[in-house]
Amino acid sequence: MAQSQSPDALNAKHRFKSSYWQYRTYTAGLLPALTFDGTLPNLNRSIDRITLPDGTDAFINRSLSNYSASMALTQNLKLTGGQIFLNSNIERIDIFGDSTQTSFLTSPLNIGLRQPLFAYNPYRWDKKIEPRRYTEAERRYQEDLEQVTITAINYFFELLNAQIAYQIQQTNRANNDTLYQIGKGRYNIGTIAENELLQLELSLLTSNAELETSALDLETKIFDLKSFLRIKDNEPLEIIPPAGITTLTIDAQKAIAEARSNRADAITFERRLLEAESNVNRAKLENRFSANLFAVYGLTQSSIRIKEAYKNPQEQQQLTVGIQIPILDWGLGKGKVKMAESNLELERTSVEQQMTDFDQQVYLKVSQFNIQRNQLRIAAKSDTVARKRYEVTKQRYLIGKIDIIELNIAQTEKDNARRGYFIALHNFWANYYEIRKQTLFDFAINKPIRFDINQITNLR
Repeated sequence: MAQSQSPDALNAKHRFKSSYWQYRTYTAGLLPALTFDGTLPNLNRSIDRITLPDGTDAFINRSLSNYSASMALTQNLKLTGGQIFLNSNIERIDIFGDSTQTSFLTSPLNIGLRQPLFAYNPYRWDKKIEPRRYTEAERRYQEDLEQVTITAINYFFELLNAQIAYQIQQTNRANNDTLYQIGKGRYNIGTIAENELLQLELSLLTSNAELETSALDLETKIFDLKSFLRIKDNEPLEIIPPAGITTLTIDAQKAIAEARSNRADAITFERRLLEAESNVNRAKLENRFSANLFAVYGLTQSSIRIKEAYKNPQEQQQLTVGIQIPILDWGLGKGKVKMAESNLELERTSVEQQMTDFDQQVYLKVSQFNIQRNQLRIAAKSDTVARKRYEVTKQRYLIGKIDIIELNIAQTEKDNARRGYFIALHNFWANYYEIRKQTLFDFAINKPIRFDINQITNLR
């Protein structure tokens, strides 16, 4: 229920959807794009200055309209960082005066290339970075779902502990009431002192207050779990403790290997280094000689009639090579390169340290889990022993062999052992799912926890 409808699960799903569409945008940019561009129309009525054949200037009234339409197919070149395109254009001009003059200009087919030379190629780096970013998002989403599980476990055991505490207080209240009634009878016949009777009455009053407090805490924990699971009905909840525990033992080195292979952080480390290397490459290439090549070959024709504008087209060519050479920048380019190189080294150091911490966290969590099972067995045994001891102590008190102080101590130890068992049970399951989150590996079935995109709805 938590993984399908809790607020945390829904937030994780929307974060993944954002990453998914970011990746789809990247992949769409690798495909050919078809565009239409049109001007329908461009009207111009103005007084313009012109130069006459004799070299003098004059002002004339100009009145014209221009219509144009073009269709272009473009494809980005990942290997070179350039762009190749095909386009077809048509343009019409109407000059208004005593009579309207109309002419057409067509370019039935042009093929061209825009190509930076010796420049930074973003497509080359995006090809390395963006797939990793998307894989990182998939694994991060799976980790978020494991965190949802951990949060659900915490709410579950908080309610279970409140439920157990309430049951303990109910039992204690009933026991204290029985002991107080017996104590009054024994006081009336003079077998106990008034101080002991007052102690019994105080224990009863304390248990009444603690029962009310635990009842309120139980209602609060029920509300918290229902809110997290988005359960809207008013039905009461009863938590059933897990019947048993797994006998699984996890190998720390295997857990570390699976964490390095499966977790989002492992991909994050690679992506961060690639981004830093990309910035160094950009800074170096932008600090030296660069050139841009623009070349077009096509057909063109003009006529006063649209049909004739497509007959016997003439060839047209265009070639432009622009260059940029840094001569004097007062060390600006060199500074950018050094700063990018420094950031790369800083990133490498940071990643190495985080990978060490990453391995250490997994190792410690596995070590905690492997000893937690034994601690849980000890807690269960302690609970059983403490309850038996309390029953024995209670019977001995009823026959007058011990005083009220020993009975209160036995009751406190019984209650603490009961709570301690369920705290140990909580820690056991929380640690187990924390390891699943840190490794994205299910050690119970010995398989990685794989991402299933079908569990995300409304992606397309």
